Amino acid sequence: MKCVKLKGVRDLQIATIKKPVSVDGSVIIRVKACGICGSDLHYFEGGAPLELILGHEFSGVVVDPGSRKDLKVGDRVTGLPISPCMKCEACRTGNVQYCPETWTNGVGLSLTNSGGYAEYLSCRADMVKKLPDKVTFYGATLVEPSAVSLHATNLAKINVGDKVLIIGGGIIGLMAAEFARLNGATYIALMETNLKRGKKALRYGSVQELFNANDKEVINKALKKSNGGFDKVIECCGNQYAVSEAIMTVKPGGTVVLVGVATGNISIPVVAGVMKEINMQGAIAYTEKEFETCIELIEKKVINVEKYIDSKIGLDKVQDAFVDLTSGKTDNIKIVIKP
Repeated sequence: MKCVKLKGVRDLQIATIKKPVSVDGSVIIRVKACGICGSDLHYFEGGAPLELILGHEFSGVVVDPGSRKDLKVGDRVTGLPISPCMKCEACRTGNVQYCPETWTNGVGLSLTNSGGYAEYLSCRADMVKKLPDKVTFYGATLVEPSAVSLHATNLAKINVGDKVLIIGGGIIGLMAAEFARLNGATYIALMETNLKRGKKALRYGSVQELFNANDKEVINKALKKSNGGFDKVIECCGNQYAVSEAIMTVKPGGTVVLVGVATGNISIPVVAGVMKEINMQGAIAYTEKEFETCIELIEKKVINVEKYIDSKIGLDKVQDAFVDLTSGKTDNIKIVIKP
């Protein structure tokens, strides 16, 4: 089968590998669509691990149901791309997202389990989820990132009337804005360095105001507009500037949720966090329940995720798409691959 492999720094190439077979009852899926995630861009820019086949936001049809007696060939599915042990305390309490084994054999996240940048993939049987008829293959690629955003907003405990700042206008940030609106936030602002993407975010309807993160006065402006600080700040970039801005713009006693992943150590104004007694909460992935909730929200049209899809491409266009998405100049939010 055809796939796209990571071959080095900023280098993705088409390759041919053997089609996966069911192992330990895993479900074999013919990939119909797979989203490009922001974390995939980190792998692209870092160039490692070599030979990685990315793609953890996938949907497709079952070609081998493996050990799943409730599945049949042709069923439409998606899946959690993780590999929790289901034995540790985290798993027993429903928090599979921080099981020590969660990422060990993740689909599209490990060399042991190739992802959706390919014609077929193998997904652990207990992680596969059936798709309702009203959820398209393209919409299903947004389940995974939506679940990340839902998890972050759940941790933020957004209340009716809250003022919320989202830092970073990618799909995670924009979906976080949607969930903040659904939770009753009355003022939702976005801080973004890419003004093309930021202005586009305003058109989607959940974000009410855009702050230019490149403006030297951006923190003062955000504090003034929020009347002294935001109740909740959801940081979706993972660099020291974004985390620092989050700490500086949250109100005293407010909450900062860190969704973005910094690949190295960063310096932040800890004294500001101490003086304001802020609550700082990390957020990684999602619970299985949150993943299932997002499928239902898409099915019931409570959220419209397909509006964020800018283009659908074949495997031969993946390299060009990654160059575009890492340029810092595009307004593209989500690109979906059709293997």
